[in-house]
Amino acid sequence: MPRTWHDPRVPDPDRCVLRPLLDRRAQSTPDKVFVRFADGSEWTYAKLREVVIDAAVGLQALGVRQGDHVLSWLPNGPDSLRVWFALNYLGAVYVPINLAYRGRLLEHVIENSDARLMVCHADLFDRLSSVGLSQLSAAVLIGGDDRRNDVPGLVAHPASALASAGRPLAPLEREIMPWDTQSIIYTSGTTGPSKGVLSSYLHLYSMAVEPFGFIDGDDRFMVNLPLFHVGGTVAVYCMLGKGGSIAVVDAFDTASFWPTVRQTGTTTVVLLGVMATFLAKQPAAPQDRDHPLRTAIMVPLCEDADAFSRRFGCDICTVFNMTEVSNPLVSSRNPSPLGTAGRPRPGVAVRVVDEHECEVAPNQVGELVVRTDRPWAMNHGYHKNAEATARAWRNGWFHTGDAFRVDEQGNYFFVDRMKDAIRRRGENISSFEVETEVCAHPAVREAAAVAVASEHAEDEVLVVLSLAEGTAGFDPAELIRFLMPRMAHFMIPRYVRIVPDLPKTPTQKIRKHLLRSEGITADTWDRNKAGIVIKRERIGQRARSSD
Repeated sequence: MPRTWHDPRVPDPDRCVLRPLLDRRAQSTPDKVFVRFADGSEWTYAKLREVVIDAAVGLQALGVRQGDHVLSWLPNGPDSLRVWFALNYLGAVYVPINLAYRGRLLEHVIENSDARLMVCHADLFDRLSSVGLSQLSAAVLIGGDDRRNDVPGLVAHPASALASAGRPLAPLEREIMPWDTQSIIYTSGTTGPSKGVLSSYLHLYSMAVEPFGFIDGDDRFMVNLPLFHVGGTVAVYCMLGKGGSIAVVDAFDTASFWPTVRQTGTTTVVLLGVMATFLAKQPAAPQDRDHPLRTAIMVPLCEDADAFSRRFGCDICTVFNMTEVSNPLVSSRNPSPLGTAGRPRPGVAVRVVDEHECEVAPNQVGELVVRTDRPWAMNHGYHKNAEATARAWRNGWFHTGDAFRVDEQGNYFFVDRMKDAIRRRGENISSFEVETEVCAHPAVREAAAVAVASEHAEDEVLVVLSLAEGTAGFDPAELIRFLMPRMAHFMIPRYVRIVPDLPKTPTQKIRKHLLRSEGITADTWDRNKAGIVIKRERIGQRARSSD
């Protein structure tokens, strides 16, 4: 495909746009394995293109056209991969949904997405019966339990709808360009509902392919983060761009991690949050170095990273990233000093600024702001949220909302989140959304959700609440039972504290910093100590595993 522009910063479509990139890989290395799944099955590049085109024809028959937004609500596996690729092969926009979403959070994503079609795991379908569907009018159901209820206003198609059935692939209306929207991925807000991040093909390429110079076409990247999460999509696109391969697993699991690495031939993996800590705390074993893993991308860089590297015989790297940016900070192999998030990579400018956009002195804390030399190398806004877009992109820089400091040598260090987002088990949690659901309980007058430290070095959720007038004998365990069918499992508070009134400013804003500083007080209720275990649902298995 000839270049139609003269900007050397923007690569040709067959380097960054999924359709021509996949076509090129299938032609140049048709028999090379691109993906190995958890059950041991594999797709070569040629097979991948075949199943993608088959699904794309089925999607066209369902009315999907170039530029359409389509929801994908599927667990990691062959279906989630082929649906994502098939949508982009048509030039449609891939809009994945977190498997844990339900209730108002799910309803918001459906409304905001403008989607008319959803591809959905059958076990999730019943959740749609209790939410507003907005423009959504049809769903393709894949896998799972056939026992389900009808959802009024929604046409349910069988999985066989995603097949060509002998029909040809219709031509594109126009060439898919690097700056076209590839996906909308929802990331938790802190003062309002989750925001849909608009991401172009060039944004994903800039995030997934260029920053990782230590990965090449001989690597196999384990996808242990969900494909509705930027961490999962980056791993997949990294290897498509480099001509390598991936190993797709359901989720990270401490006990089976090293056997899975050996079984799949994984050479590269992201260890997000407490994953590395959990692995390091496992008893030493003779086979600790008996594996193909060469590089672990540890985010954040934990204190025992050097010990991890020595014990397991692999290099450690770290990066800083978020859905909206493109890995602006990347470290060298086995980086120092302790706790670094890396340094700016080529083509990216970063600053640490105060509330007036002025750079702070070395080792002073401020907000990290980012911009790139290449156009379209970061998000191009929040879908249907012009106010949030303008706020984030003010003065020509993208404002991350994260507090950083930089030392005299140019090493950047993550300090804290600037606002009220809570991070737990690798998930970003909106305090606003937690508070909304807690306050839906008839006994709750008002509530504030804040992060408190856990024994695993990440956040736990503490909700501090006051009771409605006339309430007596309030049981926090009953609140948890109330929240379980309404919220994602990772959002449900571990700690509950009841106070007469929440502390407020003169303008009646809750003073959350006071609640955070007080932390877990003597009168705080702990659901773990109460014996209430919250587990995530394994879609398609009906079994449940530990949170």
